[in-house]
Amino acid sequence: SSKLKRDDGLKGSRTAATASDSTRKVSVRDKLLVKEVAELEANLPCTCKVHFPDPNKLHCFQLTVTPEEGYYQGGKFQFETEVPDAYNMVPPKVKCLTKIWHPNITERGEICLSLLREHSIDGTGCAPTRTLKDVVWGLNFLFTDLLNFDDPLNIEAAEHHLRDKEDFRNKVDDYIKPYARR
Repeated sequence: SSKLKRDDGLKGSRTAATASDSTRKVSVRDKLLVKEVAELEANLPCTCKVHFPDPNKLHCFQLTVTPEEGYYQGGKFQFETEVPDAYNMVPPKVKCLTKIWHPNITERGEICLSLLREHSIDGTGCAPTRTLKDVVWGLNFLFTDLLNFDDPLNIEAAEHHLRDKEDFRNKVDDYIKPYARR
């Protein structure tokens, strides 16, 4: 706010009002993020790490998930998260940067997780009560509890699992070795 006051003194009233209005919109998100990032870091699953490439931009961060059990054990999966200006009415945009064979994540990095949907039929989508902690825990659980073969985004991976679970496991390992090795 002190920077805004200084800027108001330096600019004309019309320019300052425009800058102030646009800054206020961002500052609501940023105020939320300061609180949520502190909560997230205090409650991070042991299989997750969060990295902020620019500590002054809490709306852009990377998440690393290293599952300790299940099909994806031994892998290290990178996600890029961008929190939009309209957060918490609009969900964060998340992309998986690691090539993966997964029923709920496409090879292009698109993710099927209800928390990341703006509108959800089952009512479990984005809501103002959801936080970044919920998103990170949801992404973490995509490798264990939320692994969903019944409502897949990557239909081929889900059908592969139904046909031959052992071959599915081998293909997951074939992806982990070159793309997700710890």
